Amino acid sequence: MSMLEAVPVGRITAKARQTASTLTPGRALLAILTGILFAMGWLSAKAWFGVVWAATAVQVGWQDAQQAHASGEARGSAR
Repeated sequence: MSMLEAVPVGRITAKARQTASTLTPGRALLAILTGILFAMGWLSAKAWFGVVWAATAVQVGWQDAQQAHASGEARGSAR
């Protein structure tokens, strides 16, 4: 049995014809637009989290440096 014989080509073709007959250009355009807007929102959320994470890392580093300075120890120095 070859790989092509294992693929249900007839069922796929019938399903594609059924989908093509019910899918209108306007509906397809709305689906594409929705996908683009969803992706933009998802990327914005990830980018925002990255900005907040980086700002928090700076704040924690600043606080550690202040504590080290106050206690007279120099962390990370090559002395």
